[in-house]
Amino acid sequence: MIDVRSLAARRPTMARGFARGAAMMAAAFMIALVPVSEAAARGAPETFADLAETLSPSVVNISTSQMVTAPARPRGPQLPENSPFRDLFPDLFGGEGGPDQAPRRASSLGSGFVISADGFIVTNNHVIEGADEIKANFPDGTSLDAVLIGTDPKTDIALLKVTSDKPLPFVTFGDSDTSRVGDWVLAIGNPFGLGGSVSAGIISARNRDIKSGPYDDFIQTDAAINRGNSGGPLFNMDGNVIGVNTAIISPSGGSIGIGFSVPSAIVSKVVKQIQEFGATRRGWLGVQIQAVTDELADGLGLDKAAGALVSGVVEDGPAAKGGLEVGDVIVTFDGKAVEEMRDLPRMVAEAEVGGAVRVVVWRKGESRTLKVELGLLEEEIPAVNASLTQEEPVQATTALGLTLSLITPSGREAFGIAADVTGVLVTEIDEAGPAASKGVKAGDVIVEVAQEAVSTPEEVAAKVKAAEDNGRKTVLLLVHSQGELRFIAAALSN
Repeated sequence: MIDVRSLAARRPTMARGFARGAAMMAAAFMIALVPVSEAAARGAPETFADLAETLSPSVVNISTSQMVTAPARPRGPQLPENSPFRDLFPDLFGGEGGPDQAPRRASSLGSGFVISADGFIVTNNHVIEGADEIKANFPDGTSLDAVLIGTDPKTDIALLKVTSDKPLPFVTFGDSDTSRVGDWVLAIGNPFGLGGSVSAGIISARNRDIKSGPYDDFIQTDAAINRGNSGGPLFNMDGNVIGVNTAIISPSGGSIGIGFSVPSAIVSKVVKQIQEFGATRRGWLGVQIQAVTDELADGLGLDKAAGALVSGVVEDGPAAKGGLEVGDVIVTFDGKAVEEMRDLPRMVAEAEVGGAVRVVVWRKGESRTLKVELGLLEEEIPAVNASLTQEEPVQATTALGLTLSLITPSGREAFGIAADVTGVLVTEIDEAGPAASKGVKAGDVIVEVAQEAVSTPEEVAAKVKAAEDNGRKTVLLLVHSQGELRFIAAALSN
């Protein structure tokens, strides 16, 4: 090891040279440690205490109660009249079933958070669902009656209102869209009735679909979330709410580090609409869609499996009026790429009702831009139109392992095919054939082949052969099955 100080005592010039070299090396080493982007993740905070102390007063315990009636006691085992068990255990062996038990009051606990000084509170719909009495219990011991303003079961969000004689501490929504996997987060709530509990963790994943509703886009976190945390806030390190804790995956009922929060980007819009209208107002496009698989993408001539494939269009709906057709692939909606089918319902729902949006579709090998004026989504929507023209003569042929026929009155009756459904009827199927592997069965109706309407078995055979001659690996079929339209990509022999 070279002692620079010893060299300096004997040769100052040399020492200065070594010192400059060492300083340059040290500077280069430090430069290598500097983040290459301002977006680099911040280090772990030394403590969450200041943040928890500031935010906790705005997080409340939501307690609910409702009257429930227990079902009648079932009829017990039949025992002899003189059996001593009848006297010892009359509830079990009395013979006759008992009447409904008297109504009793059941209670439950959850969490919520105040979003305005005048008392608006956000929680989960499942926390207050069915309740006839709701109370918000604050950390300082204050308990206030809460009034339900509105709910949105599809995102599991509810908005409450309490009245106080003084301004209430509240928190604000942050932008969940800017949150990143690995960011620190803080959860505050009422797990197992233990109010004011704080837990910390990171964002484990985003855009999670846990099959709980049509607009799933959950933030996944490893911050401890347990029963009773439902409806509580998930904070970022700026103290803003970026999610509402809603669900967990747990074999035992306790936290195993997999919790899910509804992003604030969704919650804030739902809350605003409930405040303004008393309910949500979502956009409605009026289409039935399905995912684009690799096989479907090949059959459609797409470079990759992306977008949402239109398998049905509601008659006189916004999409129909805007020019969308069955077989279109929606690749862009209102300027945003539709990467997966499940992205589209959320995009449409968040769009302005009555607003005109540009929809880019892939249709028969070409990109087209359409303008659609969105409607208001209602709970009950019209059925998808599947009407086509009808042919009566009967002929038969085989293709893709199918025996096909024109639709006759007897065929409609035999397979329960609606009067407005036309195309080519599948009468028999080779279970080893390519169509059978895709779920096609006798009684289905082939409506289109390669995005062209078909009305005879010969047309089906001709279009399948054309696809083979063009070197296609699959052929795209639009099939009407059990009242629904769906696209399938059946493999070809080449």
